[in-house]
Amino acid sequence: MVEDNQIEATESPFAMRKGEIKVFDGKDGYVSMNQIINKINIGHLTDIHFEILNLVNEFEFITSRQLCQLLEIKGIEYKSQDKLNNKLDQMVKSKILTRYYFNSENVKGIYKIYCLEKMGKYLLTSREQECKWQQTDNTKPIGMIKKRLAGNQAIIAYMRKVKAFDSYTAKPSLNAKSLGKVFKTTGGSVKLTKSGKSIEFLFEVVRREEDWQKKLIDKMKLYADFYRNFVPGDSGFSMPPQLIFICEDDKHMAETFKEIVTNKLEIPEIKLMYTTDLKQNKESLSDTLTEFVLDEKTNKYKAENVTLKLLD
Repeated sequence: MVEDNQIEATESPFAMRKGEIKVFDGKDGYVSMNQIINKINIGHLTDIHFEILNLVNEFEFITSRQLCQLLEIKGIEYKSQDKLNNKLDQMVKSKILTRYYFNSENVKGIYKIYCLEKMGKYLLTSREQECKWQQTDNTKPIGMIKKRLAGNQAIIAYMRKVKAFDSYTAKPSLNAKSLGKVFKTTGGSVKLTKSGKSIEFLFEVVRREEDWQKKLIDKMKLYADFYRNFVPGDSGFSMPPQLIFICEDDKHMAETFKEIVTNKLEIPEIKLMYTTDLKQNKESLSDTLTEFVLDEKTNKYKAENVTLKLLD
């Protein structure tokens, strides 16, 4: 598997593209539970298939490369990405998982996305594992799927590269008390611990999807409510987590910041930080965060890198 810092890309694979469509690449037709049970009994479906199933259930949408990295972190032997892809093919044919890819005017199917199928849910519930998946989840639009994939990438980068990494939550829920709404971050969260002290990062992924500015404004109102009314223990956090926006590129970071400032949606309780998809590929994450600071001389905001040794 190619290491992150060996990837020579100028555009994130999880960025939105013009004319992009989602293409079904799964299996049509019917598969019975008896067929699945038989495959388990004869050893065609083994523990590693269930490990894969658990990860897909946890992250909702995921690429084979991300699965490779997570299995590696867990110390589970998958031999090679080709071998893993063969196992994923088996699971798609058995309708345990299904698969999609994206086509656009300039880019065609550079990676495939895996998500649950009905047989996968049956297997999980048979093992008394929580699975909230329903078939309509697989109809989610491209923007929502790419947010999930970019969030996965950030979580995996912190797991692999940050010594202080403690734990993660793929889809944390937050409570906007005044508005009476429970909402989820689009990119998950990580907990970092060093010398007995902990800090948590929330990742909010922003994509240039249709009406992305309005969606950002609506989400910021929920975050503002969460932070304004925060008390220790809220949504499982002992202290207010650091909010980080994962944008498509540097220009998009500035566009996102501008939308927040223009609409007066800054959150006084915390500093807002920004990063991009491709910055997660760096060997060290210590200089991957950015904040926008007001220059008193020019009265204009400028982007400044934030260096955090905690992220080494």
